[in-house]
Amino acid sequence: MLRRLQILLQRKFKILLFFLLLLALLMHMALDLALPAAPSSCSCIPKAANPLGLPPSGPLVSVQKKLSLRILQDFSGSNGSLEKGSRSLEGRPPAGGGSKMVLRDGDFEHQWEDVKSARTGRSKMAALFEHPLYKIPIPELVKEDKLFSVNPKEKFTLKNSGSDEWVSSSKAEMVLPTGKTPYDTYPTWLRFHIGINRYELYSRQDPITPTLLEELATQKIIGSVQKPGGTQLKLIMTFPNYGEALFKPMKQTRDQETPADFFYFSDFERHNAEIAAFHLDRILDFRRIPPVSGRLVNITKEIRDITTDKKLARTFFISPASNVCFFGECSYYCSTEHALCGKPDQLEGSMAALLPDKELAKRHSWRSPWRRSYHKSKKAEWELNQNYCAQVRKTPPYDSGSRLLNLIDMTVLDFLMGNMDRHHYETFEKFGNNTFLLHLDNGRGFGRHSHDEMSILAPLQQCCSIKKSTFLRLQLLATEPYRLSDVMRESLASDRLSPVLSEPHLKALDRRLQRVLDMVRVCMAKGGQKAVLVDDMGKLQKGKWQHQETRSKQA
Repeated sequence: MLRRLQILLQRKFKILLFFLLLLALLMHMALDLALPAAPSSCSCIPKAANPLGLPPSGPLVSVQKKLSLRILQDFSGSNGSLEKGSRSLEGRPPAGGGSKMVLRDGDFEHQWEDVKSARTGRSKMAALFEHPLYKIPIPELVKEDKLFSVNPKEKFTLKNSGSDEWVSSSKAEMVLPTGKTPYDTYPTWLRFHIGINRYELYSRQDPITPTLLEELATQKIIGSVQKPGGTQLKLIMTFPNYGEALFKPMKQTRDQETPADFFYFSDFERHNAEIAAFHLDRILDFRRIPPVSGRLVNITKEIRDITTDKKLARTFFISPASNVCFFGECSYYCSTEHALCGKPDQLEGSMAALLPDKELAKRHSWRSPWRRSYHKSKKAEWELNQNYCAQVRKTPPYDSGSRLLNLIDMTVLDFLMGNMDRHHYETFEKFGNNTFLLHLDNGRGFGRHSHDEMSILAPLQQCCSIKKSTFLRLQLLATEPYRLSDVMRESLASDRLSPVLSEPHLKALDRRLQRVLDMVRVCMAKGGQKAVLVDDMGKLQKGKWQHQETRSKQA
């Protein structure tokens, strides 16, 4: 009897405990339903600024909701390099609106910085170009420092031998295109040519450059012929104002990487490499590559229907997929198997502004001392002799002036791009030895983002010399406020074919930049800073640079 009583009491206790728990649960549910509807006692909550433009939440926000909001703030919006620059967060659709956000590999590393930049309106590229290192002036120009001597008040004639056409820069019989209009109404390409001088192709704040880039991407094409020579297909495009551009068509997609088994001399020439090279050259403050824009070309209307090149015209055909294709004539990849096809007739390409005709401004082509063998098994002398630079220093024109230092500048540019195809370079004959090198033909850059070809840096490694200004700018681009990949991403976002480079190529720029800096530091540890860094800078006095021109025979 006593045992039955104990069992009965246990059952009643369990039932009572169950009802108490149920009552507590119902009270919590009632409070959760009642409290959100209660008016907030804080009048500041509805007025609080919301960086994402989201409606204000209630006073009780769960931990999960706070976490979700933070994630949206950190990663909302653009896909890293795949969006055109940093955009303001205002105007973006509020979270929870039903739209799906796709995040891709490599997006997370830069997203929060992009959001912060958008909030503050900060531009890393603008900040970089405002830095004192990007305000060092060139020496004052005299007549001999200008490629062309033009009186902007002179009236130029547009006609030649009774013709009612502009005189084209490709015609050798003329000295300079002339017209009946003042300088400000000259074609943009002509003003670009007139602005070339001993120290630069274009100035840092040149207002002509953005206009020229826009014209390259948008001007009507009235002529298209194949450029003679070269290993791969290139076209010369003509515009109504008689300007001309070099068109390199798309051969690889952004995410394709050059196979490791490819020799450097048989690699594709990439249109996006030409575009990216121009932007990188400008960011490094070299300004030795003519302006290049990306453009979507209609193969039918802007090439096939207007070409006067019979050899080119014979290579057009319609593919089994009903796309318009052509292949032209060249040494490599000009065949039906390697045809260039539109979708159905739209094809990407790079449009590079042409330099003045060689009859007007003669250029000298120089064989690079560090030229590769262009052979499958043979090696060049510099690859076998680590003291090769001592021999180069004794050889004109590298025994005086700034030629060797300018070549090392070009080496740094090539290494950052991964360009192994630098067999020659050019200079304007008028300026002799004391001038910059033209950084032309960069289509074989940006081929392999996963590999850093250290042999490209052989001139720097063997000579252990570099301009002080170049080294300081490289150091600057390695810091967080001016990180090279971020500035490059922002600069490339202005191109019509953006994204020009895939994210792995942008990351490779930062990695390779550190390798260059490490190599210079190794040189300084061996020979001392003064022996390695050649002073080409002036002194900063009262906020202005006082230029001092340094000619180093040791360089």
